[in-house]
Amino acid sequence: MQDFGEAFGLAFGLVASGDADLVEIVALSLRVSLSATGLACLIGLPLGAFLAVSRFPGRMPAIIVVNALMGLPPVVVGLLIYLALSRAGPLGVLGVLYTPTAMIVAQTVLITPIVAALSRQLIEDLHAEYAEQFRSLCLTRRQEVQALLWDGRYALLTVALAGFGRAVAEVGAVMIVGGNIDHLTRVMTTAIALETSKGDLGLALALGIVLMVIALGVNAAVQSIRLTAARFAYA
Repeated sequence: MQDFGEAFGLAFGLVASGDADLVEIVALSLRVSLSATGLACLIGLPLGAFLAVSRFPGRMPAIIVVNALMGLPPVVVGLLIYLALSRAGPLGVLGVLYTPTAMIVAQTVLITPIVAALSRQLIEDLHAEYAEQFRSLCLTRRQEVQALLWDGRYALLTVALAGFGRAVAEVGAVMIVGGNIDHLTRVMTTAIALETSKGDLGLALALGIVLMVIALGVNAAVQSIRLTAARFAYA
């Protein structure tokens, strides 16, 4: 076990030197989380828009379910994905368990409800504001959704960033379906857990520093987008 001073010194040294193992882990983390965020947005944004503008029997229960799924326990999601992708599971023939693909699937399942629920609320508020104008223009539901998605693009970008922040910080589900295999499925969160248990605090802290920088960057991007949206609104 290293003392704290030595561990922090080693951590900053690894970050400053661009250690190969550190870069590899960070790159995989970003690839997995960005891919999952993109897929979650492709599914969640249209779903949220549909729930916002449509009126059908069972709409409120559907909204309740989507909102409830925002709190899905990551380890439960990981377990379900593991069962589906294991050799005995229905998707075992794909052979993607313990690969980055399985990790992307797990993260997508986790953050899609977040994207859908947050976008549904945003688009519903916009729809209430423009409802009369849409009726006067006799727009179809599809045209309404397209118009609302475009008008709310800045706010929806913050939703996407929130999903990415949730994905990049995930550990439970990706540990189960990815296996934390060195040079294959080891991402920042799983590596931090492993290195800490091994007593290698230098690498764990280095990864923690990078993860904190990413988290701060995401929050800064959210604030920047909000300020940009506000300027356009008052222009």
